[in-house]
Amino acid sequence: MSFTDPFTLCIAAIITLSLLGLPIGHSMIAGSILYLYAAGLDMGTAAEQLLNGMYTSYILLAVPLFILSAEIMNSGSMTERLLGFCNALVGRFRGGLAQVNVVQSIIFAGMSGSAIADAAGTGKMMQKMMTDGNKYPASFAAALTAATAVIGPIIPPSIPIVIYALVSDASIGYLFLAGMLPGLLMGIMMMGIVAWSARRRHFPVEPPVPAREIPGITLRALPALLMPVVLLGGIYSGVTTPTEAAAIAAAYAFLISTLLYRTTTLAGSYQSLLSAARTTASIGMLIAGALVFNYVVTVENIPRALSAYLQAFDMSPTTFLIVVNLLLLVLGCLLEGTTILLIVIPVLIPTAQALGVDMVHFGIVAVVNIMLGLITPPYGLLLFIMTNIGQVSLRALVGEIMPFLYAMLGALAIITFFPDFVLFLPRMFGYQG
Repeated sequence: MSFTDPFTLCIAAIITLSLLGLPIGHSMIAGSILYLYAAGLDMGTAAEQLLNGMYTSYILLAVPLFILSAEIMNSGSMTERLLGFCNALVGRFRGGLAQVNVVQSIIFAGMSGSAIADAAGTGKMMQKMMTDGNKYPASFAAALTAATAVIGPIIPPSIPIVIYALVSDASIGYLFLAGMLPGLLMGIMMMGIVAWSARRRHFPVEPPVPAREIPGITLRALPALLMPVVLLGGIYSGVTTPTEAAAIAAAYAFLISTLLYRTTTLAGSYQSLLSAARTTASIGMLIAGALVFNYVVTVENIPRALSAYLQAFDMSPTTFLIVVNLLLLVLGCLLEGTTILLIVIPVLIPTAQALGVDMVHFGIVAVVNIMLGLITPPYGLLLFIMTNIGQVSLRALVGEIMPFLYAMLGALAIITFFPDFVLFLPRMFGYQG
């Protein structure tokens, strides 16, 4: 492959423009247009691929709707009520506030579908609660918040799972079901690490919530707790598609915040819409760039060539998944998760299918890997977010997060080597894979 080869020029342009600070989505569009020009193809194909991909994919509508749901929840009092409920459940144990941090992430995971939304929303509140009065070291609180935020995109709903469904044609409903047990497993393992750290480091015990107050706290949080039931109930009962369920979830969050809790003002609603629009535009440009670049990859026949190359090694499905884990863990340290889902995963899918790897299982393995990349040094995005929120150094944060990262790598091993664990719930609902 020479330096004047169109594909080489395309890759060089994408890397160069990204290093110069251009967003990766824009860089992929520019590099792909350069490829079409150098290959003597119609450059208008870039616009055609972008428009066809963005405007004919009904599934993509779920992404801004899940983002909007999270923004509305953060602007109202839904998150505070959920935190109060979590505190009533586990706050009385040693290291109780840390345990609340884990439990709220498990519950809030069923609402936002985004690790960034979890960290910036309830995670920011938990950071303040844990560090008030020097109850917990700021670096530990920030590390725990970053680690627990990873659960969000694994337990449904999940924006990364929606994007994986887009590139793989796997069922969103079955993917959502498949993410439940792995997400709960990761949460339980984190709670174990917290309990061990609390005893070893003598973390404080919070005053227990009186038993007589628990029913009232539960009742106040009940409308918020019912949001995942409304969302997932619509999908699995067959009443709604995942995209329609996302719209219902956003409407439900808005109605609960404005009419029942009465904590969301007109100005707050406008800010929620504005913030959701900004986030959606950012993700949308990345998806648009990936759609155009994927056309280039398809023209170059890279997925089929890679599939033939890997199959020549006579890999078993397990060996292939080990290789994928190692590849994605390394890439997760360097690239943004959505980029990996849109660019790398489509290249690996033909090989996975040829080897008989279940597409739902493969999707959960891929998403868990990509989420771990968010907290993997040196470039995990959540690490940088939490250094800013927690006002701690990256070195201190990395030192505190490693036990949680090791625990989640253990969970990843279970998810990888025991596909029946991942597929148990989907099969209960009729999945034939």
